[in-house]
Amino acid sequence: MPIDPVSQAAGQLGERIRDHRNEQGLSQEKLAQRCNVHWTFLGQIERGQRNLRLNNLLKIADGLKVDPSEFVRGLEP
Repeated sequence: MPIDPVSQAAGQLGERIRDHRNEQGLSQEKLAQRCNVHWTFLGQIERGQRNLRLNNLLKIADGLKVDPSEFVRGLEP
């Protein structure tokens, strides 16, 4: 049974991260290695099941070579 996102914003953030990862042809495992996080954690983020701390958002943005503002621009609480 799928678990719903913790919030609409978390779901949208996860979709944005997944879209960037897919555009770059990266698996969750490869991106997780780049970001120094566990791949299951990354999967939870992409599904919106986790709220990200700033530090982890910056790690993921760095791993994707994307400005972190691209992930949060326009999100509402």
